[in-house]
Amino acid sequence: MTDEQGRTGALFERAGSILVTLFGLLVLTFVIGRVMPVDPVRAIVGEDATKEVYQNVYHQLGLDRPMWEQFFFYIRDVLTGNFGTSVRTGQPVIQDILHVMPATIELATFAIIVGAGLGIPLGVLAAIKKDRWQDQVIRVFSLLGHSMPIFWTGMIGLLIFYAGLGWVGGSGRMSQFYIGIVPERTNFLLIDSALAGDWDVFRSAIDHIILPASLLGYSSAAYITRMTRSFMLDQINQEYVTTARVKGLSQRQTIWFHVFINIRVQLVTIIALAYGGLLEGAVLIETVFAWPGFGQYLTSNLRIGDMNAVMTCVLLVGLIFIGLNILSDVLYRVFDPRTR
Repeated sequence: MTDEQGRTGALFERAGSILVTLFGLLVLTFVIGRVMPVDPVRAIVGEDATKEVYQNVYHQLGLDRPMWEQFFFYIRDVLTGNFGTSVRTGQPVIQDILHVMPATIELATFAIIVGAGLGIPLGVLAAIKKDRWQDQVIRVFSLLGHSMPIFWTGMIGLLIFYAGLGWVGGSGRMSQFYIGIVPERTNFLLIDSALAGDWDVFRSAIDHIILPASLLGYSSAAYITRMTRSFMLDQINQEYVTTARVKGLSQRQTIWFHVFINIRVQLVTIIALAYGGLLEGAVLIETVFAWPGFGQYLTSNLRIGDMNAVMTCVLLVGLIFIGLNILSDVLYRVFDPRTR
C-alpha cells in the first residue's frame, strides 16, 4: 500500500468515525427528549387545556406515530435546520441560540485565556520544583480550584469585588444604563461596541466580564495546572533531558525549548476540552451573574419543559465537543510532524 493510499484510507476511516459519532449523538438527543419526565404537549397548551386541545397538539407534534417514524422525522428536521419553535420565546430555537451563544463564547474565551495563562506556567513551575514548597502551594491552589463550587465562588466574588470593593461590574453583560445603545451586529458585545466606537459601553462590558471569566478561568486553570505538571514530570525523567543538560544547556533552555515543546500536543487536547467544558458548563456562573448566555437559556427552558430548546441545546453541546476534537486532531498534525 502506498503512502497516498494509506492517507486516503485514514481519511475515510476518520470521516466514518465522525459520522457514526454524529448518528449516536442524534440517537442520544432523541432518547433524552423522549425519556425526560416532561410532557411537551402540556408545556405548550398549559395545565387548563381541554382533552380535545391536548389531543390535537399531541397529533400535530407527531407523538402518536411509531417511535422509528418520529426518529426519522427528527433526523430530517435536523438536517434541514428545523429545530422547532421555543415555547418560552415563540421564536425559532436556532434563532434564540444564535442570539445567546455569543455571550457564552465571550465569557468562555476570556476564561480559557485566564485558565491557560495561569495553568501552564504554574504547571511547569510545579514540575520543576517537585516536592518543594512552590509545588505544594501550587497543588493546594489546584485543589481549591477543583473543590470550591463555582456558584459559591461567584457569590463570594460579587460580595467582595463588586459590593465591597467596587472593583468590577455587577450582574449582566453591562450596566443597565447602556442597554440598547449599541446596535447588535454580531451579538458579541465587545466587538459591537468597538465597531460602534462607543468606548463607554466597551469599558462597561469589560468591567462586567472580568469577574465571572476570572472565576471560570480559575476553575479551568486548576485542571490545566495538574495536567501540565503531570506531562512535564513525565518528560523531565526522559534521557534526552539529561543529555541536553550534559551538553551545557541551561535549565531554562532545556525546559522551554525541549521539554515543553514535547508536551504541546497533549496540551492542545487538554485546552480544547477545557474550552468545550466552559462553553457547556457555564450554567451556574451565568445564573449567579444573570449572564444572558447559552447556559441560562438552557436552564430557563429546562424548567418549563421546552423540549425543542432543550434537545437542540444538548445536540449543540455534543457538536461543540466533536468539533473541538477534530480541531485537536488538526493541531496535532501541525505541532507534531510524526502524526502526519
